Amino acid sequence: MQLSVLTSVTGLAVLGCIVELLRRQQLREKYAALWLLIGLIIAPLGFFPTWLDSIANKLGVASGVSLVLFAGFVLVLLVTLHLSWESSRLEAETRTLAEEVALIRAHLAQTADPMPANAVKPVIDGDTGTDSTTATTTTDDREARA
Repeated sequence: MQLSVLTSVTGLAVLGCIVELLRRQQLREKYAALWLLIGLIIAPLGFFPTWLDSIANKLGVASGVSLVLFAGFVLVLLVTLHLSWESSRLEAETRTLAEEVALIRAHLAQTADPMPANAVKPVIDGDTGTDSTTATTTTDDREARA
C-alpha cells in the first residue's frame, strides 16, 4: 500500500512541476501537453493500484509492474526519437541562418565599400597638393578608409 501512495505523490509532484515550469515559461506548451497527459495517467494509477493490474490482464501482460516498465521504456524511446528529430531540425535551421548572415555581411561589406580594391582612385599628393591617380590593390588602403 505504501508503494501506491508513493506513486500517487510522484504523479502529483510531476504535475506540479510541469505546471510550475509552464507558469515560469521554461517549458513550451507543445512539450507540456505530453507531460501533463503522462502525469494525469500516472496519478490515478497510484491512487487505484488495482486498475493497473486489471489493465495489464486485459492486455495480456503478466502484471501491472511489467506493463509500467514496458510503457516507460516505449515512452523513453519515443521521447528520444522526438528530441533527435528536433535537434536535427534545429541544426539545419541554424546552418541556414548562419549562411544567410554570412551573405548579409558580405553584401554589407560590398555596399559599404562601393569602389573595388583594384580600381583607380584619386590620391592627393602631400608635397604638391595636386591630384594624381594611382591603382591600389592592397586591402590596407581599403581598411584605412573604413
